[in-house]
Amino acid sequence: MKGAVTAYKIPLIAHAEKGGAPAAVGYWSFAAASQLTSGKKIMNEPKAVSLAEIGQISVNVHDVDRAVAFYKDTLGMNHLFTVPGRMAFFDCSGIRLMLAIPERPDLDHPSSILYFKVQDIETAYEALVSRKVRFETEPMLVAPMATHDLWLAEFRDSENNVLALMCEKPKASKE
Repeated sequence: MKGAVTAYKIPLIAHAEKGGAPAAVGYWSFAAASQLTSGKKIMNEPKAVSLAEIGQISVNVHDVDRAVAFYKDTLGMNHLFTVPGRMAFFDCSGIRLMLAIPERPDLDHPSSILYFKVQDIETAYEALVSRKVRFETEPMLVAPMATHDLWLAEFRDSENNVLALMCEKPKASKE
């Protein structure tokens, strides 16, 4: 039937008590956004928002000048600008990295681990070791995949945040 809306149902599962089995307690119904139109306006347009592109990542620091020296001079990152005593910005291939003094006590915590892609993890590791970077691990294979092997090496920045080198080593073709 033309114009009919196909509705989908997903069971809502309640967590079971000890020893019991989970049970469906209802259903969440939805339809494709392209089917929910009223004239030319999509009815659930606000729900069509999907986040995908990261524009900036913030890393907490306690000494901006020390952190700028580490990221700029030791890691060789592209420094964009500094707001003296408060924050500094770097370019990471189009994603802005902000090093900032936490604005409130609830924001003062270690950062998430940032994984920096490198072509040759051994060369990058040796170069950073020669610049006195403190590594937690040597380069190590963490996940053999079908088309490549994933290698990581974790290190600490000047503010004690954990960072890592990441390398996807292609596997030799089987010809």
